[in-house]
Amino acid sequence: MYAEQRHQLILDELRQSGEVSVTALAAKHNVAAETIRRDLDHLGMLRALRRVHGGAVLAAVGANEPDLLTRLRTNTAAKRRIGQAASRLLEGRPEATIAIDAGSTTGSLVPHLPKGAGPIVTDALAIAQAVLDRGHEVYILPGHLRELSHAAVGSSTVDTLRGYHPDIAFLGCNGMDDAGFTTPDPLEAAVKTAMIRQSELRVMMADSSKEGTHHFASFARVAEINVLVSDTGLSPHYIEHLQDQGIEVICV
Repeated sequence: MYAEQRHQLILDELRQSGEVSVTALAAKHNVAAETIRRDLDHLGMLRALRRVHGGAVLAAVGANEPDLLTRLRTNTAAKRRIGQAASRLLEGRPEATIAIDAGSTTGSLVPHLPKGAGPIVTDALAIAQAVLDRGHEVYILPGHLRELSHAAVGSSTVDTLRGYHPDIAFLGCNGMDDAGFTTPDPLEAAVKTAMIRQSELRVMMADSSKEGTHHFASFARVAEINVLVSDTGLSPHYIEHLQDQGIEVICV
């Protein structure tokens, strides 16, 4: 078992029980206690948990993360323009298979999906329902549903994603800077990373308020994204930085 898979299983168990012990985890995963300590230290650095003597407990997450309803009411005009502009990337790609990440900005893509779009996979409950209501074929990823974002997360989410190969992935983020793209929750970051790795064309949808901010969990370097769709508030410096790395930047 890879360390990444073990980390997901540890976080799944921690979310269910509220605490984990080094001894029990070592026995369960058939590895040395020192291996588990390194796992917990790594996850602690990501602030996915809080280390305590002999194990770990849940970390307090989401204190500075707005819930989905709040995000849906923020920068709505810019997000509508971003959704419409992002949909144009589907022109000339009939029946393209699509992955849509959870988020208020990625959700703005749904009203503009072409009628002939291929199957759509998403980790977001609201997006899956909206896609279904518009008559598209949709696959919703399994997993634990986060209260703040209504996104499916966990090892089952990531494992299921590895069985799909979308032509295009539309992703959202909470922060973006010269180094890459971030989100507050490590479990959501793992799903975003898997979606990026499985997709051919990776499109980031983010309004300019995300520029220059950085959150706990990194899920993609700049060079791992092909296109950024944003609004006209994006700084010339950041646009130039992205373009220097071969990223197409669309500002609307």
